[in-house]
Amino acid sequence: MDDVKQGYREAEDKAKETWRKADGDESVADKVGNAGDEIRKDLGNAGDDLRREADKADGDYDGNTTPR
Repeated sequence: MDDVKQGYREAEDKAKETWRKADGDESVADKVGNAGDEIRKDLGNAGDDLRREADKADGDYDGNTTPR
């Protein structure tokens, strides 16, 4: 499940980045928006990784982490 969420986050960020570049000009606002999206994606992926590792340590890991 985490891999699906990670893939979705990456696709969403790529789509937003492409949309921001569609006008042929990448402004400072576009760059700030892209940086914010990248940070949000990385934090989401890090949270998934932490939860997976915590579940492994608790013995609750079954290979498919489900949302809590």
